[in-house]
Amino acid sequence: MRISIIISTYNAEAWLEKVLWGYHQQTFKDFEVVIADDGSHTATKDLIEKMKAEVFYPIQHIWHEDDGFQKSKILNKAIVACKANYILMSDGDCIPRKDFVEIHEIYKKPKHFISGGYFMLPMNISELITKVNIEHQDCFEESWLLANGLERSFKNNKLTSKGLKANLLNTITPTNASWNGHNSSGWKEDIIAVNGFDERMQYGGQDRELGERLINYGIKPIQKRYSAICVHLDHKRGYKTPESIAKNQAIRKNTRNNKIKFTPFGIKKENAQSS
Repeated sequence: MRISIIISTYNAEAWLEKVLWGYHQQTFKDFEVVIADDGSHTATKDLIEKMKAEVFYPIQHIWHEDDGFQKSKILNKAIVACKANYILMSDGDCIPRKDFVEIHEIYKKPKHFISGGYFMLPMNISELITKVNIEHQDCFEESWLLANGLERSFKNNKLTSKGLKANLLNTITPTNASWNGHNSSGWKEDIIAVNGFDERMQYGGQDRELGERLINYGIKPIQKRYSAICVHLDHKRGYKTPESIAKNQAIRKNTRNNKIKFTPFGIKKENAQSS
């Protein structure tokens, strides 16, 4: 198996089902999906069991008891469970375009990670998307989205750019090529080498902090925000607090200022040392 795809989720079956149908449309098919479930109720398990019988790819369901927002912990468990030596991470609210996994496969290379993009949808369109729309790829077509209320914006170039135009925009974008939880990929051995996610961190930049440690470790980012595309479904963020943001910012500042490569609060906890 060439790629393991980690998808995080928490009590969002309607969105997760759309996402899993998105992976069923992929042009590149040599992958597994590993669902990192931060303590969802049985409805999520029931959906995953149903989907296992309906999609072509294998699914692992990695779950732990609900203990508040512990996404970093469940992601670390999912990383360990991945069977492939290359990992693509996304979220259970991000429907992948049919070439999504293929783009990551094409551009992956040793000692690098890929930073992809997303296109945020408003709630009304998020709710409107059906399995048929995903099969026909309507939700990635600007004309369909405009017809259903999307506003015109420069950001729409994420949906319309291909080939040379996408490469040009990837090159000139002022946005940093960071590790984004919704769309990034890298080698499992590199992620393990920096000890995965820092489990002290809750909502607000724990994915970026992982990327910062990867860069400190010598892994270079590749900007593909106009090439590797998923549409991000809208939802509430009740777990976002000023306290979690401030705590995470302090950890990230320390990582950057002191060139931290390894977190002692990650996958491996016994005899762990920071560096």
